[in-house]
Amino acid sequence: MKKTKPKSRRDSIRIAVDIGGTFTDGLAVIAPGNRIWVGKTLTTPDDPGVAVTTVIEDLLKQITAARGDGRRDVTDVVHGTTLVTNTLIERKGARTGLIVTQGTRDVLTIAREIRYDLYDLNLEIPQPLVPEDMRIEATERLDVSGAVVKPLAASDLARVLDQLGKLDIEAVAVCLLHAYVNDVHEKQIAAAVKQRFPKLAISISSGIAREIREYERMSTTVANAYVQPLMTEYLNRLDQRVHDLAPGAPLKIMISSGGFTSGKAAADTPILLLESGPAGGVLSALNTARTNGIAEILAFDMGGTTAKACVAVGGEPLISHSFECARVSRFKRGSGFPILIPSIDLIEIGAGGGSIAHVNDLGLLNVGPASSGAVPGPACYGLGGDGATVTDADLALGYLNPDNFLGGEMKLRTDLAQGALQKLATELKLTATEVAWGICNIVNENMAAAARIHIAEKGHDPRSFTMVATGGAGPLHAVEVARKLQIPRVLATIAAGAGSCLGLLAAPARVDRSWSNPTLVAAIDWKKVAGVYAELRADAETELDSANARDASLKWWIGAEMRYAGQGHNVSVTLPWRAVNAAMSPALIREFERSYRQFYGHLVPGAAPQVVTWRLTGRSVVKSHQFAWGDTRVSAEPVMRGKRSIFLPLKQKFQAVPVYDRYSLKPGTRVAGPLILEERESTLVVPIRADVKILADYTVEVTIKEFT
Repeated sequence: MKKTKPKSRRDSIRIAVDIGGTFTDGLAVIAPGNRIWVGKTLTTPDDPGVAVTTVIEDLLKQITAARGDGRRDVTDVVHGTTLVTNTLIERKGARTGLIVTQGTRDVLTIAREIRYDLYDLNLEIPQPLVPEDMRIEATERLDVSGAVVKPLAASDLARVLDQLGKLDIEAVAVCLLHAYVNDVHEKQIAAAVKQRFPKLAISISSGIAREIREYERMSTTVANAYVQPLMTEYLNRLDQRVHDLAPGAPLKIMISSGGFTSGKAAADTPILLLESGPAGGVLSALNTARTNGIAEILAFDMGGTTAKACVAVGGEPLISHSFECARVSRFKRGSGFPILIPSIDLIEIGAGGGSIAHVNDLGLLNVGPASSGAVPGPACYGLGGDGATVTDADLALGYLNPDNFLGGEMKLRTDLAQGALQKLATELKLTATEVAWGICNIVNENMAAAARIHIAEKGHDPRSFTMVATGGAGPLHAVEVARKLQIPRVLATIAAGAGSCLGLLAAPARVDRSWSNPTLVAAIDWKKVAGVYAELRADAETELDSANARDASLKWWIGAEMRYAGQGHNVSVTLPWRAVNAAMSPALIREFERSYRQFYGHLVPGAAPQVVTWRLTGRSVVKSHQFAWGDTRVSAEPVMRGKRSIFLPLKQKFQAVPVYDRYSLKPGTRVAGPLILEERESTLVVPIRADVKILADYTVEVTIKEFT
């Protein structure tokens, strides 16, 4: 019998692109083999899609140069972006109107009615995204249980539409009282608006944030409407650009909760993209931790604009269902817009490489929050920036190689960095070196202090953690931040400079839904709850279908925000999917009591448990991914690039230390710090005594040997 020759398997490519404030990163992985290529270019703020297509084109050219012209299918492009965040911060969204229940027109203005800083006499309150003269009241009313108290009359609906027609707006948000329980009036208004104004973008609160708390729900719905026209246009154009470069490759969008969704779903609810880029960095750190059997990590991601951190225990990041964005005062809670969406529990702990140093009103050196961004960038980029940034300080301290930035494609100007630093030095009556170290030390100390509080709030001890660094500036500062935190071990992932892209490729499909209906557990109408869960799951499955992500590996969870009746703070409870009926009550109460005892140490005798908000989460199975380089950067023998004089923080002086090409060091190699490991997209600085080991997946492990 003649043997048939097996068909050769065609290579397939997956691409991830993340837009940051300074750089746009891209990464392509080819299967089989999980070989990776990395691209990086300056972000193009006027049209972010230009940088995206530039990176994708570069990645495809790199693969062709390495593997030849054979046909390869791009199976998907996963995208993370800061565009939603930047639009809210810069107030560059759509002209937006708001329809509310009569008597609630001032909710956006009143907000929480608190002063986020009691002692600041010049306190700046964030201005609402919708001014008062663009808010319209509808004469309707539901009670707290969702029953109709005052129906929405056809005549009143017509009045609302007439008023809406007189406003020069591009989007409208609809947020009615108690619509989280009953959305009948919101849907009536949305249908009428769509029929009369078909080009108007519409966001309704029961579709965006079906949760209790009127101000928070209204803020979230308004923010979604505010960014929706811009994001819809951006995603449609990007989808076409991706199609032109990779025909047939679906565009998938990273969302804040650590999963991906379809471009269509992202355009409908773009507010879910607020933390999409930083979420990718956390997933990359978790993937590295899983591969190396590490259970407790502090994910540390530092790019050109910000630095963020996340505590993850047991391989899972904590998920928050409310947070703030677009703060007037960057690190002060209460100074921004509250947003009710599921998001990886990230905390902004500091500045980025492009953050600008200045002398404050007290004559002291400060760093940030202003950033040089991609245009003009730090002074050392030579693109017109004249403020001294963290990157300029890093260069002056010897931590960066001016001839090897982006592999030598971009030369850094040491003279311009020194000039910018000298301006501050003259004002402060210090040397340029003292200012450079002051900038780095302030940034490192601020990040360590914020991370220390973040870890403590979660009930953990930093000394039991491992820090995993990603981002272009993450490995540059991670060891010094870890030393200040007393964290004994630091990992720098493979391709750390594009770490968020590794996370995008490792991201599972994910969908979340919620429904608030505060009820004592003993009084729950289980038939009603089961009916709502059936609706929520059907809607969630439709979204997963749009992302081609519904498969047998998908898992579902039932969640609940619970408290004792009369309390103001909730405890999150999660159960694997099961039949929703009264038989679920004992498991629900057991899990609530376990979580409550963990947080507060004891239960409340005689108190009645209450469910405030029901949640549904669907997620594909999270898999570990191990990557290898597809290009030629891995060499046969270790390459030492000589020695370079760098500033050692504990000795407070410059000293020559060995500089290695990072990927010339094979797995199992051990070297001793102080040293520097250079790669194209990032630099790992170890300015203290430490044991440095290359792990099997080319992760660098740094074990710190001196803390003071």
